[in-house]
Amino acid sequence: MLYYLFTYLHSLDIPGTGMFQYISFRSAMAFITALVLATVYGKKVIRLLQKKQIGETIRNLDLEGQYRKQGTPTMGGIIIIA
Repeated sequence: MLYYLFTYLHSLDIPGTGMFQYISFRSAMAFITALVLATVYGKKVIRLLQKKQIGETIRNLDLEGQYRKQGTPTMGGIIIIA
């Protein structure tokens, strides 16, 4: 929808709206928007997952430092997918 809005604004000769015609500019803006949203909401999502006790279960494999990961949220990748 924003594409059509900026196409209309470009037809009115408003400076700077021609940038939205380039796919590289639009994809860069999408990447920056996703990065900002993941940074802003990432910690909140991880805290929510910890609060709901969605965490890693640890099997006893006698590995050094394996119990440090106990309680680590396993669905943190949901931030990347969303």
